Formats: sequence, C-alpha cells, structure tokens
Amino acid sequence: MLELRKELEEGDKESVKVTELKRIEQREKTIEEFVQEFQRVARGSRYKERALVEEFKKVIRRKLMEAERPLTSIEQLYKHATKLDRY
Repeated sequence: MLELRKELEEGDKESVKVTELKRIEQREKTIEEFVQEFQRVARGSRYKERALVEEFKKVIRRKLMEAERPLTSIEQLYKHATKLDRY
C-alpha cells in the first residue's frame, strides 16, 4: 500500500512539472533567466532530450531559433539562444 501511494505521489509531481513545462513562457525574461527556469521545471518532468528540445522550441522567441545548422540537443539550444540574446 505504501509503495502504491509513493508511486501515485511521484506521478502527481511529474504531471505538475509537465504541465508547468508546457505553460512556461519567456515573455520579458532574459534568455539566461528563461533557460534557468526551463531547466528547473524540466528536471522533474522526466522528459528526455527530444521532448525537451521540442518544448523549448515552442516557447523561445522565434528570432533566437534561426540557426545556421539544425540544433538537435537541448544543450545546443540553451547555448545558441543565450549567445544570440546577448547581441
């Protein structure tokens, strides 16, 4: 019974993080602030690399997403967006 309760609680936490990840917005935050918030929320979501890339692309400002080559890892996206935001 205790194991079931623990699994349900973990599932609830994960669901909250996934919902938060889907609702996160950059708005007026700098890219550094946004990346930090995105990373904090993503930690509890259990999303894997590809899913994180897609969620990040959905919310980041369009001009920051124009890259010379396709960015396929979440770390590449974080670095690229941060670099562009500084100019």
